[in-house]
Amino acid sequence: MDWPTTCLEVISEEPFVVKNPKTWHHSHSYGGWGKFFKALREQKLLATRCTNKGCQEKRLWLPPRANCPDCWHDMEWVEAPQQGTIYTHSTVKYPGELFKLPPGTPLISVEIEGVCTKLMSWLKGGEPEFGMKVKAVFNTQHPTNTILDLAWVPA
Repeated sequence: MDWPTTCLEVISEEPFVVKNPKTWHHSHSYGGWGKFFKALREQKLLATRCTNKGCQEKRLWLPPRANCPDCWHDMEWVEAPQQGTIYTHSTVKYPGELFKLPPGTPLISVEIEGVCTKLMSWLKGGEPEFGMKVKAVFNTQHPTNTILDLAWVPA
């Protein structure tokens, strides 16, 4: 049997890195969470809440959940507030290759009243501070149909 004849282009010798082009695409289904991503295009922030009357957790879940993490019951879609507070933050100075935002982008964790989770996102303008009030902004001009279509600015 002969050796394969395809040679991958060497990009770097140390560390040894080769260019491995792909000719395929990946189709990704959002399944039950598709409603969340479609709502971002409409400048809406959708969360979920448990519909089980016996469940103790009545706050909203954001990012949304398909089933209640406490009782596994179905969830209902609810529009969430579009204002919050920066709970914590960090700045990415040296991102990896697949990081989609520019270096120096502040990543923030947003606390939203009535939501039982902190939403990880990014600050589109200004310098982040703990406790800073922020409001949601949406990429509706050229949506990526990803979580990056949601960002926050100082309120």
